[in-house]
Amino acid sequence: MAVQHASESSTIVDVLEKILDKGVVIAGDITVGIADVELLTIKIRLIVASVDKAKEIGMDWWENDPYLSSKASEGNRTLEEENKELMERIRLLEENAGSK
Repeated sequence: MAVQHASESSTIVDVLEKILDKGVVIAGDITVGIADVELLTIKIRLIVASVDKAKEIGMDWWENDPYLSSKASEGNRTLEEENKELMERIRLLEENAGSK
């Protein structure tokens, strides 16, 4: 006796490929309260998508996180240097304003 399978059955790989291609968002809120007084609200948001799809929809936080990207670390150093320069300019302006 032969076992027949449907020709259009999806494998887990097919399902995963579709999910990563299109993306899936799962959202939920958990609220803890006593006697109609809200004590705590936790908002949960989960997106499952490929990197390309995530970038396409504007989600690229990992590129700006210094713990995940060496390029982000370089950007942070530039910001730190700019911040130091601006602080020095403010100090000089305050000194000049105080001497008048």
